[in-house]
Amino acid sequence: MSVIVYIENDGATVKKSSLEAVCYASAYATSTSDTVTAVASSLISDDDLAQLGKYGVANVKKVDDANFTDGNILVIASTLASVANELASKLILMSHSSTGEGVSARLGVKLSASVATNVIGLPETAAGFVVKRSVYTSKAFSSTNLSREIKVLTIKKNSYEVLEGTGSAIVEAISAVASENDLRVKILETKKQEGDILLPEADLVVSAGRGLKGPENWGMIEDLAKVLGAATACSKPVSDVGWRPHHEHVGQTGIKVSPNLYIAIGISGAIQHLAGVSSSKVIVAINIDPEAPFFKAADYGIVGDAFDVVPKLVEAFKAELG
Repeated sequence: MSVIVYIENDGATVKKSSLEAVCYASAYATSTSDTVTAVASSLISDDDLAQLGKYGVANVKKVDDANFTDGNILVIASTLASVANELASKLILMSHSSTGEGVSARLGVKLSASVATNVIGLPETAAGFVVKRSVYTSKAFSSTNLSREIKVLTIKKNSYEVLEGTGSAIVEAISAVASENDLRVKILETKKQEGDILLPEADLVVSAGRGLKGPENWGMIEDLAKVLGAATACSKPVSDVGWRPHHEHVGQTGIKVSPNLYIAIGISGAIQHLAGVSSSKVIVAINIDPEAPFFKAADYGIVGDAFDVVPKLVEAFKAELG
């Protein structure tokens, strides 16, 4: 039997969050003597797909179909269901993303499966199939017992370590599977986020708010992000007034992130913003107001003027990191 992992891609590159899901699948498959099969877009080269073998994948099903590669979640779900039925798979995994949420829900219906999202640990199988989940915007954890024979899980980003080993996966081309209803949805246009580091995939994020006083002052935020190798983000009011593009808006109504480090500069810490960043492993808040709500949520805080603090941090990191 094979554990199936859906691989998300950014162009021709496998997303890190999908590698995390692969490593999760590999760890589980090792404990049950199963194999791991990945289902991926043909936009990724055969050589790169074969490299998934280093993370525990035995076989890769490469789908060469515009509806699949364009991100039609109905076609992706139908194709994954077909592969699962073919291989008699009982476990299907993917990263917890907007695509993963949409695909997992549809797979649950198609396969009459139990579905658990935002999973952060390997299942406990002594008495059922119990997974630990992050819930309430990471304010709590839930232990969920999945009772149906087939399980579908989405793995929370940055919750499982990527471990590279050796090996090479066998790559096989397959056709997408789609019903007439699936094809009623058409992807007309896809606008990609600009920048070197995709915000949803970033391990480090430097974010700023209205405390920067204007878009002309964002250079020091970009300097700090560059020296750290981080993605840049902003609060909703900043994107609303056009200081920064909307794809950098982090919060309840924007992008939800879960980096290893989130630095919030000049952001008060409204509950809507915290809802989008509370999954971060470490939060650092920099604010001139010692009563800013963000300090209650932060692991570390610096009370000070961003225009004094941030340039000093940039110089310090340059000296330390070279």
